Amino acid sequence: MTTETQIESYLKALRTHLGPLTIAEREEIVREIGAHIRDSAEEPDVSVDSVLARLGPAEKLAAQYRDGLLISRASRSFSPLVLLRATLRLATQGVFGILVLFLGFFGYVTGGSLVLTGFAKCLFPAHTGTWVSGGDIVASGTQLYIPQPPAHEIFGMSYIPIALTLGSVTLLITTFAIRKSLNLSQRLRAKL
Repeated sequence: MTTETQIESYLKALRTHLGPLTIAEREEIVREIGAHIRDSAEEPDVSVDSVLARLGPAEKLAAQYRDGLLISRASRSFSPLVLLRATLRLATQGVFGILVLFLGFFGYVTGGSLVLTGFAKCLFPAHTGTWVSGGDIVASGTQLYIPQPPAHEIFGMSYIPIALTLGSVTLLITTFAIRKSLNLSQRLRAKL
């Protein structure tokens, strides 16, 4: 197999495994890698085989590019689904990613639950709120069974703006924390 045939075979495999990306993104990556292989192979005592061995299998290299683009896009997104998808991918790469995934999941569930209970107070006012007894919170949110006296609900209808505000702020903080974490992971990855 000639050197050029070897390079073209590797680039063809790379192009195939970059499938989910746009044609423009695929071709840019293939051009970049092709130029890198050819430039590196021109150095003294460097063969195409050694360059390809350093790059690793085309499937793995394509996966790294796909992950990088997914994380890059998500770091600019406000969509919880896009952000959680990127954190799920990041979680496969180590402990930092697992922590970011946990933060995102916990933040979105907490914020979403607060917003939902704010709306639920409108529909089920007697069953939604925060109940205290003896200075301790005994229940909060929407309850199937209302806590019995001496427990009493403390916010009344003001629970609605409180829950909506706290939930919205939690959702926003979670979104910005995930975006910041994804940007940090990209910077760390670029240094490696």
